[in-house]
Parts: sequence; C-alpha cells; structure tokens
Amino acid sequence: MTWEILSIIGTIAFAISGAIVAMEEEYDLLGVYILGIVTAFGGGAVRNLLIGVPVSALWEQGSLFLVALVSMTIVYLFPKQMLPPWKRWGNFFDALGLSAFAIQGALYAAKMGHPLSAVIVAAVLTGSGGGIIRDVLAGRKPLVLHAEIYAAWAILAGIAVGLKWAESPVELYVLFIAVAALRILSYTYGWKLPRRAVGEKAGG
Repeated sequence: MTWEILSIIGTIAFAISGAIVAMEEEYDLLGVYILGIVTAFGGGAVRNLLIGVPVSALWEQGSLFLVALVSMTIVYLFPKQMLPPWKRWGNFFDALGLSAFAIQGALYAAKMGHPLSAVIVAAVLTGSGGGIIRDVLAGRKPLVLHAEIYAAWAILAGIAVGLKWAESPVELYVLFIAVAALRILSYTYGWKLPRRAVGEKAGG
C-alpha cells in the first residue's frame, strides 16, 4: 500500500510540475501533456533500464497514466490568474515528486535485492530523472545540476531505505515528509552545495 500511495503522490506532483513548466513556456495542449507525462514517468524509465527491469513495465501502470492525465487537465483548465508562479508552486510540487519517487525507486531496488549503491542510484534517478528530462525539453538548466540542493535529498532517501532505517509504513511516510521538507527549505533559503567555476582565480 505504501508503494502505491507514493507512486500516486509522485505521479500527480511531477505531472503537475511538468504541466506548469509547459504552460510557462507557452506550449500548446499537446506539449503540456507530453511534458507532464515525460516528467512523471521519465525517471522511472531510466531507473528500470539501469537496474534490469524492462522499460515495458511502465505500460502496466495504466491507472497512473490516467491519474497523470487528470491532474494535468485540471491544471490546464485553471484560469491563468489562478495559476501561481512556477517559483512558488512548481517547486513545491517538484519537492513532493522528488521525495515520493526517490523513496519509491529505492524501495523498488531494495525489493529486487540490489546492494546499497544500486538502491541509492535508483532513488536519485527515479526522484530527479523526470525533472532533468523536463528541464532539458523546456530549454532550462536542470535544477539538479545547478540550483539549490536537490539530488542530495534523493541520496538521503536511498541511504535511509538501503540501510533499513525506514521500513515500516509510518517510517516511510516520515521519511517522505522529511525529504520533501528539506527540499522546500533548500530552495526557500537558497542552500547550495559548493561549486567552483573553471578558471576561477585563487583567492577569488
């Protein structure tokens, strides 16, 4: 049950975030649906490739595709003046999607008996893969590569699941809330990992 609920939360959150980005970029109706679907399911497809699950397994999730389509339709039909800016609500839905899918991906890999390293990779790819594809298709710099701390929270989720710090439904929901809250705090307060530009002068 925990698995299904996290899948639904992640699908709704990422489908909505993809739709919001598409509307901000002034995509047509088809573009909104395509970007939303890619955002919601792209990370899972990449994860499946790397941990040995047939990509065709995604087509068995017909109910989740329906959930994504309904979510995007509702957002698309909202009056423009009622749609808040991406920086506020887009990031919020992105945080929910990151957390839900990172945990779901980690659980998927752990259930298959993969080692901790694979569980962490599955968490990162499932949690951030769809967002990366979304941003690339929208002509934006992927959040995971340059913005506030992003993939690190997916790594945290993978470690918690891989080391069995979170196993029961209650523990997994607490982990979901914690990861989402940390992501929200990181973009609210601009927490960033260290970075250095090529050619930076010493002492500069």
